[in-house]
Amino acid sequence: MEDPKAVAERIIENVEKVIVGKRRELRLAVTALICGGHMLIEDVPGVGKTMLARALAASTGCSFRRIQFTPDLLPSDVSGVSIYNQKSGDFEFRPGPIIAQVVLADEVNRATPKTQSALLEAMEERQVTVDGVTHRLPQPFMVMATQNPIEYEGTFPLPEAQLDRFLIRVHLGYPHPTDEVLVLDQQQHRHPVESVGQVTDATEILQLQNAVKEIYVDPLVKQYIVAIANATREHEAAYLGASPRGSLALFRTSQARALLDGRDYVTPDDVKDLALVTLGHRIILSPGAKVKGTTAADVVQACLNRVPVPGARARA
Repeated sequence: MEDPKAVAERIIENVEKVIVGKRRELRLAVTALICGGHMLIEDVPGVGKTMLARALAASTGCSFRRIQFTPDLLPSDVSGVSIYNQKSGDFEFRPGPIIAQVVLADEVNRATPKTQSALLEAMEERQVTVDGVTHRLPQPFMVMATQNPIEYEGTFPLPEAQLDRFLIRVHLGYPHPTDEVLVLDQQQHRHPVESVGQVTDATEILQLQNAVKEIYVDPLVKQYIVAIANATREHEAAYLGASPRGSLALFRTSQARALLDGRDYVTPDDVKDLALVTLGHRIILSPGAKVKGTTAADVVQACLNRVPVPGARARA
């Protein structure tokens, strides 16, 4: 395999042909992919959430399926169903759209909690169980879910258990006016996502995921990660802090960020840069904090300010 950083940069540059001016967000999307995690994209309509998922799947050569979540969607519409075949006299499994390598769960908060729960097993255990039979999901596997944070009518907020299964949460935001003009030029005749080519494959993505795990993390940096997560649990504005899965998410994404920067070790700056996107959606604010207008970002920043950054080791 060639240099992992070069492979990741090639993916980012290819997706940039579709998503203009959002390099940090694209790096986070690739970070989630090479960590083997899932991403929640929370933003207003029309900023490119769906196109990001399509472009990422096309760039990596991974199979892509889209699930449009609606209130009448059933769990079997997601995971699949067993159908009796009269010719063979046996039940056959008809796989649902979750059986793919990159799955776009569009407007995931519009489905009922019962249907949302159909994603839980797939996201955590990389498998689905239908009628008592377990079916493994293809590798790599990634769920990219979108939701509109503004319109709450007819929606069902994601439960804490499902939010916790997302490795990172990203906000795309509006493009810069200069970038928006470029978007108009690109789409004058056809959408650029239709011409996005494949720059890597699933095998190379799996190799990237293994390379991420080999990035060195000093014991002091590990303690720093745990201290930040623990500070969110003890913060006076938090009703519920980040879980141990949050510590693992911060640990793994810090390794991926080091790889994207061409390093074989993690620094405290990697941890600080990724603390909000990995821990913010796992924090539940107390009612009093909500009244005061405190946000999860405020809690994470306060925790980063309170926890001392590990310094150099004392020389023997």
